[in-house]
Amino acid sequence: MRKLVLFLVVLCSIGVLTLPSSFAQTEEVREKYERFEALMGRGSFFDNHLTGFMLFDLDSQQVIYEKNSHLNFIPASTIKVFTFYATLKTLRDSTHTFRYVSNGNSVKIWGSGDPTWHYHKANNGARIDQFFNRFSEIQLSHSNWKDTGFGYGWQWDDYYYAYSAERSPLPIYGNLAIFNNQQNKPQAQVPLFAGMVKTYTKPTWRMERDFHSNTFYYNPNAYNQVRAELPFIASPELSQQLMEFQLKKKVSLSMDPLPANHQLFKSGSLRPLWIELMQESDNFIAEHLLLMVSDYLFSELEAERAIEFIQKTYLKDLPDKPQWVDGSGLSRHNLSTPRSMIQLLSKLEEELSRAELMRIFPQGGINGTIKNNYKAQRPYVFAKTGTMSNNHSLVGYIKGDSGRIYAFAFMNSNYLNKASEIRREMEKVLQFVKQNY
Repeated sequence: MRKLVLFLVVLCSIGVLTLPSSFAQTEEVREKYERFEALMGRGSFFDNHLTGFMLFDLDSQQVIYEKNSHLNFIPASTIKVFTFYATLKTLRDSTHTFRYVSNGNSVKIWGSGDPTWHYHKANNGARIDQFFNRFSEIQLSHSNWKDTGFGYGWQWDDYYYAYSAERSPLPIYGNLAIFNNQQNKPQAQVPLFAGMVKTYTKPTWRMERDFHSNTFYYNPNAYNQVRAELPFIASPELSQQLMEFQLKKKVSLSMDPLPANHQLFKSGSLRPLWIELMQESDNFIAEHLLLMVSDYLFSELEAERAIEFIQKTYLKDLPDKPQWVDGSGLSRHNLSTPRSMIQLLSKLEEELSRAELMRIFPQGGINGTIKNNYKAQRPYVFAKTGTMSNNHSLVGYIKGDSGRIYAFAFMNSNYLNKASEIRREMEKVLQFVKQNY
């Protein structure tokens, strides 16, 4: 075939034969495919581990190139694209903060999963406080809570890292106990946690939390952590205490069921949460967005049930059914194929404009989790990252020098390299796409 092509090109050059434009286009496609193979095929860097890739022309609905796009990969935080889509199909643009019934000066509430009550990364605290200021008697019911603090398949030893804060019906302070260093002693932002601090002799410079309790430790001879953000074990009783501290009012607990004649309080727009979800990959926000979806659908908080509903309704046409188990991607039980990711990106365009989606996704060299990668004079990669040990994925949009926009899913698993090496080689592929499409 190569000899035939060369022969025809020679005939064309001496005027014996004029090639049709379609032939030239076919030859160009073949050359680009061979260059893709050199970058990603046998003998390439991506031949030493499992790699899946698909590049898709959104306008023509044509696959440009694919490699193992039918195989399942651990998506890590790219599962947040599923969570994002679920909110677009249900919540639309507003948070669900809590459901309530009021009677004069008293109010009874059922949390709806809103993570923004004095959470420093997305804070709607003033609006929520203002609502409660109208009442002298407050009751908090957890009867609608049907879930657990940790998601299915989360790693147990992540329990005291800020990225693994527990889930709860009405979180406050991001379900984090925050301590600032004052003269080499931890100072709790919320005084309630000050009484839970103890010293120990473990040779570490940072604070830690007991696995089974809300007891926080530091070594006074080694401690020099500027700021500690430690998840606390969430419970109705602790929620009650924290609400009382924040509101300076008495709060009582209840297990009364949610009545039919209740009202819904919405504290604000979802857009700031989408930005934190997609650009900063905030796990806490991701999990509570999914709980708010559950509240919207069932007036109960159960992530698994919400996932099942979204898959059976809005995602039933994906080419491969994903194994989707949490909102954040902390679980290794999540699985998805690159081609299902591509279909999901196409479905997002039915809910928001492409330009708006590209503003919400991280922009290479500009912001979010890819602000130090994929740099160019003008941003060309707009994509969500997903990283955990031995797994790294990138899913989103790429703008070629031609001005055309493509969807892509680039997923890697089971490698022994450093993640920085994987990103470097991925960037070579995406630069090729930018320059040639």
